[in-house]
Amino acid sequence: MGNNLSVSADIAVSGMKAQSERLRVIAENMANADSVGTHPGEAPYRRQVVTFKDYVEAETGAHKVKVSSVKTDDSELPKKYDPNHPAADAEGYVTLPNVNPLVEMMDMKEAQRSYEANLTMMKTARDMNTRVLDVLK
Repeated sequence: MGNNLSVSADIAVSGMKAQSERLRVIAENMANADSVGTHPGEAPYRRQVVTFKDYVEAETGAHKVKVSSVKTDDSELPKKYDPNHPAADAEGYVTLPNVNPLVEMMDMKEAQRSYEANLTMMKTARDMNTRVLDVLK
């Protein structure tokens, strides 16, 4: 029984690791939400998106999660008319990052809640493990 509880905690830890990587990428996106080029034609920052992959751990048979990849979001880059900006093109438009802070905040909240749920699961498994050991004493 203790082994099953340890596997449960390991599954929760894999979820926490995946969500912490997602939070890191979201923080990078937020930090670069205003990062534009300094010269005409220079590309601005492009939003990064995390994708997850589930896998079965051969040793325990547990279904876990990990980050599959961090890819660039190829959605259209918005433009803003600002002819005085050093990165403005010949028509006076500056290409902006495709980062929407509102979307990033919603993603961050979702990742935070998932991380907390996995943390609660890990604590529960640890507490149950401790209780089993107390009963066996």
